[in-house]
This record gives sequence, structure tokens and C-alpha cells, in this order.
Amino acid sequence: MASSSCSAATIHFILLSISLFSVSSLPLPDESTSKPKKIFFLPIKIDAATNMFYTTIGIGTPQHSTNLVIDLGGENLWHDCSNRRYNSSSKRKIVCKSKKCPEGAACVSTGCIGPYKPGCAISDCTITVSNPLAQFSSSYTMVEDTIFLSHTYIPGFLAGCVDLDDGLSGNALQGLPRTSKGIIGFSHSELALPSQLVLSNKLIPKFSLCFPSSNNLKGFGNIFIGAGGGHPQVESKFLQTTPLVVNPVATGAVSIYGAPSIEYFIDVKAIKIDGHVLNLNSSLLSIDKKGNGGTKISTMTPWTELHSSLYKPFVQEFINKAEGRRMKRVAPVPPFDACFDTSTIRNSITGLAVPSIDLVLPGGAQWTIYGANSMTVMTSKNVACLAFVDGGMKPKEMHSIQLEASVVIGGHQLEDNLLVIDMASSKLSFSSSLLLRNATCSHV
Repeated sequence: MASSSCSAATIHFILLSISLFSVSSLPLPDESTSKPKKIFFLPIKIDAATNMFYTTIGIGTPQHSTNLVIDLGGENLWHDCSNRRYNSSSKRKIVCKSKKCPEGAACVSTGCIGPYKPGCAISDCTITVSNPLAQFSSSYTMVEDTIFLSHTYIPGFLAGCVDLDDGLSGNALQGLPRTSKGIIGFSHSELALPSQLVLSNKLIPKFSLCFPSSNNLKGFGNIFIGAGGGHPQVESKFLQTTPLVVNPVATGAVSIYGAPSIEYFIDVKAIKIDGHVLNLNSSLLSIDKKGNGGTKISTMTPWTELHSSLYKPFVQEFINKAEGRRMKRVAPVPPFDACFDTSTIRNSITGLAVPSIDLVLPGGAQWTIYGANSMTVMTSKNVACLAFVDGGMKPKEMHSIQLEASVVIGGHQLEDNLLVIDMASSKLSFSSSLLLRNATCSHV
């Protein structure tokens, strides 16, 4: 990866400024009744073994420093609360039918057999926790507890409490980084971290994520959540904006019949390679009545996945353009099909100088993917592969996520990219690779 001359302090200021920029359509807190609130900050780290993004927050009293995998499509925060590893004096169960128990949530009465009767224990509100990598989904007691981030104690945060010693949850952490103890959701859900923080702290409903690079494992990226009233508006000149598409059918591990998806979809109209528009089955790029198709963004899969009917012409066109650049093709390295001898590829500020990939969006916006995000260098010497996989033809060990979408933009394609999600207007602003501006998401 090209080195950056932008200092950590400078890029931190840029990202902080971007996270504060607002538009007139956003509802501001009533400054007459609320004080300006700080922006909440979390680090984004990347795990070397899995290439997954995770963050660290303090949970409970006393604080338990907990690594949690970042899931853009995750409904909530859940973590291991086994008694021998976690003991918090501020943890409280949520009672069924109480104000904090979500409408429609299932209830469990402990100590009761059959219908409720006097003497039975008060029923607990439950929450669905899931790990799509392990195809794990189950109901557990919802709790509220204190969390600690940005040097601030936040009481009453709602989460899922999973006892990994109960003999029923053995695979809950399967596929996650070894040090992680759960998942933290950033979806549209009211129980996701940004939604809870925005509501409880009267923040502007916006958050940004700047994903670090796997080429700099010592570095970390940024998450900024919300902005209080009274902050100056900061215009961003290099972010493009596109609407977030609502899939009317629930997708992902947690699916409620009749409810829309809580995952983030964008409306990719076409795909270009080195400026050439691919001849694709355009119907796959749209979401059908059953909720299939379209393009979603996921942090739970390391590589971008394409429907087989899209993948084959995509890879073939990339190979054709690569041959035009005299890139020497070598034997494929599973799960990748298009691999090349790096000695035949020159370097650039945005990584290996390979054919660029454009995701064409409404209004003329384009998400451009350069070599640092389109290619992955293999452990084999002098071999780099196109970091896209066939969503319908993956080997068994790669079937970690049910592919409802035709395109799933994966973690590798997000590295050194800044995403700003405007929850109020349902829009995504994105930078494409910051390397193009001689900057990076990774701080040391």
C-alpha cells in the first residue's frame, strides 16, 4: 500500500469534521432544553486471521473491556455474559411488557410451568442474537447495563446477554476473531448502537465509519456517532452521496415477517471496468418482490460476493482488461479465480495499478474501487488475486452468509474508505479510496 504523508492528527481532524457536517433536512436537538452533546468515538481494528473489523468498548460495572465484531447489518449488541467471565452490578433484566421491552418481543417466565399464576417469576423480555458466520440465531434475555465509550458512562444500554456456559450457545462465537466476545450492530434497527446513542443523547442521527487497512494491522480506523446542536456546518467536497434503498422484505439472520430489512442497500445501476459498462442481467441489480437481488454493504464477509450470473462476465472483462495492460495471469488461488504475477503489475498511490471498477449509482455518482481494494496479495510470492468471489459457487467453508443480495460489498473493499450514514434522510455518503488523496483511515 502506498504510504501516506497525511499525519494521524490531520486525518483525525478531517474525519471529525466530516462526521460533523450536516444538511438542513436533519432535525437538530432543541438547544433551549438540551446542552450540546459530544460526538461518540470508537476505534475500528482489523483482525489478521479473519480480516474482520471489530471495536472495543467497556461494558458493566466494573468495566469489562470487550472486543465486539462490527456488523453493519446487525440488529443489536450482544456479548458473552457468563458468570465466571462477567459480573456487573449495573446489569438489570428487562421485564416483559415494560416500556423498554420492544413491541412484539417474546417473553419467558422462569420458574413457571404452563400459564402464569401467582408465585411465578416475573417474565423476562427476550432479544434475538445472531452470528451469521455460524448460522447461529437464538433468543436470550434482554438486559440493560452501563457501557463506557468516549470517556463517558452511558447507563441503561439495551443488549443481549449470552451465557456461553449454558451448554446451548457453544457456536455463538464461531467464525469471529479469537479475542471477540460478541457482535455490535450498526443497522437500521432501534436496538443498534447508533440508534440507541442518538436517541438517549439527543444527537444528530448520523454516523461515520473509516475502515483501516489490512496492510497496517497496527493501525486503527474511526467510528463517529452523532453530533450535538451548535456545531458548525462543515462542507465535504470529496464525498459523493446516494440514497439508501429500503428492501421491503426482511433479510439477514434476524428476519421478522412483514418487516423491511434493517441492512443497508444501495441502488447500483451498472458496473464498469476501466470505463467499459458490463453487459449484465440488470434485473439482478434490482430488488424483486421477494426481497432478492440488489446490492448491500456487509462487514461480515471479507470479499465482495457476486451472483454467479454477474460474476462470470465481471471476471472475464477484468481479465481482458488486465491482459491489455500485459498483466501475466497465473494459476487461481481458491476462492479466487483471477490471479496475476505481481512482477507484471506496477504500483500506484492507490495500490496495484490494475483495471479500475466503478459501481454506477443514481444521479451520476460512482463508487470507484482501485487496486488496494480490488486485489489481495496472497502468501505465495508475487501473486495477487481479484478479491471478488462467486456468491453461488463458493466452497463450503465460504458459505458464511446467505446470499439474498446479488452484490454484497465486503470488508476488503471497504478498507481505507469513509462511509457516512445519514439516518434521518436515509442517505449514504462515501469517499471511495482515501489513498487517492494521499490519506488513510489507519492511525497508529
